[in-house]
Amino acid sequence: MGANLPVDVDRVRLELGRSDGPAVSAAALLLTGAGRVRSGADLVARDQPGAPGDAVRHVGTPDGAEAVEVDLAALPDSTERVALCAWTGSGTLGRVTGLRLRLVAAGSGTVLAHFDMAPRSETALVAGELYRREGRWRFRAVGQGYDQGFAGLAADFGLTPAPARAPRPGPAPRPAPPARPQTRGEELLPADMGERLSLRKQQVATSLRKGGLTGVTARVILVLDASGSMSGLYAKGTVARVAERMAAVAALLDDDGTMQAWTFATRPARLPDLHLGELPEWLRLHVRVGQLGVIGRKKRPKSRADGQVDMRTVGIQNEEQKVIADVRAYVRDHPVPLPTLVLFFSDGGVYRSKEIERELRAAADEPVFWQFVGLGRSHYGVLEYFDTLPGRTVDNVGFFAVDDVDQVADPELYDRLLSEFPLWLGAAREAGVLR
Repeated sequence: MGANLPVDVDRVRLELGRSDGPAVSAAALLLTGAGRVRSGADLVARDQPGAPGDAVRHVGTPDGAEAVEVDLAALPDSTERVALCAWTGSGTLGRVTGLRLRLVAAGSGTVLAHFDMAPRSETALVAGELYRREGRWRFRAVGQGYDQGFAGLAADFGLTPAPARAPRPGPAPRPAPPARPQTRGEELLPADMGERLSLRKQQVATSLRKGGLTGVTARVILVLDASGSMSGLYAKGTVARVAERMAAVAALLDDDGTMQAWTFATRPARLPDLHLGELPEWLRLHVRVGQLGVIGRKKRPKSRADGQVDMRTVGIQNEEQKVIADVRAYVRDHPVPLPTLVLFFSDGGVYRSKEIERELRAAADEPVFWQFVGLGRSHYGVLEYFDTLPGRTVDNVGFFAVDDVDQVADPELYDRLLSEFPLWLGAAREAGVLR
């Protein structure tokens, strides 16, 4: 998911296949640079098999799958993207096994790309897309899900009113909701990073809608474990990629484009605020672990850039309770009329369970939800069973662990990350924790 590659042939076929389960329909949307259709004629589906000029056509495959054939050279300049959509009119796509997308060279039949998908509760999704970049075409695996069927998907791309021959089996598209404005600073990002952020914001919004939340705002705080055992995840770039993915949560929930951040090991350290337009440089300067580096045989540390934390002062052990206390103090000293969502990433090795429990119990009356994410199979102590502990005003803690976060697709990660936040919001308002 998210992978992309150049397309060096003029005619390609996007084939949607499955192994078993409900029938799945496929359609293509021809999109402008703004990510919107121009009219209902920009929908290509079984009941509307050709776009103007026949540059895009809905076709079948020998094994009965649905496909869309695209003549890239014949597409008008106003078409910047061709998105292949899939949906089912019978239950969820999670009931479909072996759902897959193949990009095939139409002339030779050579398979250029193969993308396996594993949807869950979604009833429609954008499987993949062809898009222009600097005059050349590329393909991206997307896998973005929607829980309101073809209607919800179509509305996001401006397909309203419905075309005269609506595709089967999805329901007729509904009017599009007002577009969320671009987050401040988003326009400053490199093109690839900006595209990822835009797509991820949509996926965050979808995850929130599944929890019954639309239009919610919140302050978002990021906490990154920098203990010694995390060094491999930093070296591989995993932590930087996690931080970039979390920036999309802040971009959607807090429209000022800013996120507060901490790092911790033996001691906590507050990092400079993450301003969305400075995301690449922020990741480069502040997502790191241990000593910055050495020069020569005397192993003198390299000089630090302005604002960088001296990671030697942070240490190497796990003292989660200290950074929890630090964040709590910040929230008390900087009150806002919004809930606060803390996204806390650690690879475990928890050994201060009593102290952590004491901090989080005391925080139950505060307008903060703590979402912990484990990066591996290490020991997480009290975090693994805190949900079951009684005696709190509200359940203010969520936790889950993944073996390899890089292998978790964005929709699944955001679903898991935001599944308990809506429940806490409702309970906190009812209990008077939130006003």
